[in-house]
Amino acid sequence: MEVPLIWQAVKLVVSIGVVLGLSVVAERASPRVAGLLSGYPLGTAIALFFIGLEISPLFAAEGAVHTLAGFTATLALGGGYLLCGRRDGLGGVLLGSVGGLTAWLAVGALLTQVDFTRITGTLTTLVAIAAFLWLYRQVPDTQATPRGGFSWLALMLRAALAAGIIFLITGLAHVLPAASAGVMAAFPVTMYPFLVILHLTHGAAPVATAIKHYPAGLGSLLCYTLWVSLAYPAFGLVLGTLSGFIVASLWLWGWMRLQAWRTRARAAMSQT
Repeated sequence: MEVPLIWQAVKLVVSIGVVLGLSVVAERASPRVAGLLSGYPLGTAIALFFIGLEISPLFAAEGAVHTLAGFTATLALGGGYLLCGRRDGLGGVLLGSVGGLTAWLAVGALLTQVDFTRITGTLTTLVAIAAFLWLYRQVPDTQATPRGGFSWLALMLRAALAAGIIFLITGLAHVLPAASAGVMAAFPVTMYPFLVILHLTHGAAPVATAIKHYPAGLGSLLCYTLWVSLAYPAFGLVLGTLSGFIVASLWLWGWMRLQAWRTRARAAMSQT
């Protein structure tokens, strides 16, 4: 199926915009908050929406079932990047990227061989989230120090990475089965470019902080993907996507409220 030019233009604008927005959050807020928001359904939502638009909502819904398990490969990417990208500068970015992408490809290839259901796909990623949270428990939190406005080089790099990944995923979906397309839709379209830019501008320590908090934010992605796997066939792409964002936002709001309550409880206990 030939994809209309207007769809390609919208895909380009949206993919660039979400990565720029996440980078602004990292600059204005903290890597911890950006790590949590990286788990918000931005890149995956874009990929699944355009797969549904260009192929069919039923194909996207079927793929979303495997996306649920595919987030395990995304967690593996973060772990590989953290393990290999410990140096500052371009060398650290390249080593981290090689380690992260290798881990993603290896785990993703395994996941495509399994016939997942909504339940088994969700449980697979939940187990992976618990495991990575435990592995990251000793990683220190580091604040990214603001360094002024964005450079033109950083802007172009963000744009190229985001657009390239989105176009690659949605393009390959036309020739791959739904299971493989679904696992690819779990690729961290917003998280990976964010890690690269953060690493280049602030070094390896804030990147480790963002990766540490990424698993906790995946709950909203799981909620979104599980919902659209049911909602796309029932409500269509637009209503399915909008309602999915509502579900994901409610989960993220509840999680952040829980974290705030735990912080207050710990502070109260330390004062007694």
